[in-house]
Amino acid sequence: MDAVRAIILRTAGTNCDMETAAAFRLAGAETDLVHVNELTRGDKRINDYDILALPGGFTYGDDIGSGKILANEIRYKLEADMQSFLMAGKIAIGICNGFQVMVKAGLLPNLSGDFETVEATLTVNDSARFEDRWSYLKKEAGRRAGRRSQCVWTEGIGEVIYLPVAHGEGKFIPRDETVLSALQDEGLIIFRYADERGRTGRGYPWNPNGSADDIAGICDPTGRVFGLMPHPERHLFPKQHPRWTRGLGEKEGDGLRIFRNGVDYIRKKFGKALAKC
Repeated sequence: MDAVRAIILRTAGTNCDMETAAAFRLAGAETDLVHVNELTRGDKRINDYDILALPGGFTYGDDIGSGKILANEIRYKLEADMQSFLMAGKIAIGICNGFQVMVKAGLLPNLSGDFETVEATLTVNDSARFEDRWSYLKKEAGRRAGRRSQCVWTEGIGEVIYLPVAHGEGKFIPRDETVLSALQDEGLIIFRYADERGRTGRGYPWNPNGSADDIAGICDPTGRVFGLMPHPERHLFPKQHPRWTRGLGEKEGDGLRIFRNGVDYIRKKFGKALAKC
């Protein structure tokens, strides 16, 4: 039985690829760090994998805008392969710079369903500076047609989790009110910035960037493509919690469950095995 396989896509300026690969290995997946040029040359194929991860960093130095160049490479060089991968029922996650890439490539929120219409952006923080801090995230109920959202990445996650952010352009802005309303009505807003009690609308520094509606993470209508600005790969172990010596963080890190959910989804859906350690 084949093991779950995750491709960690990297390029110049990616700097969270090793941590993201480690998270997926802990969750039971085989991982492969692949440079985008290997895909565009045809040396490797995205469809040989089950999970796509776009990790954090500053791809191409964030020239002309965070994640924009890699987003254009995906749109104009890998469009057919990316569509085939997602339409096969596989899953993807974009973290920080990876979230910026997904949004600017049209993969999120993908309300249009065409994988290419850009419906939102992520831009400069309201503070006009790089924000490097821990943030509380409230998991939203994700109501859609009277049912809970089917975001496969967040099943069983607690109502409030704690993850670090590290970005200069994390302010999520929908294209217009129609897009924002659709995100709200369809249950596609998965995480909002909050305080330690899960209260939203608290302003800075709880919302570190000024995102509309305190949005920290969203998924597409299938629930299989997920993006967020905070870094789940940086909170895998109890001792990574900044206050672990005070008795907080005595369980596994809040971020690890996200990666476990992705691996478990593929394992169950496609009859895959967990990778051998």
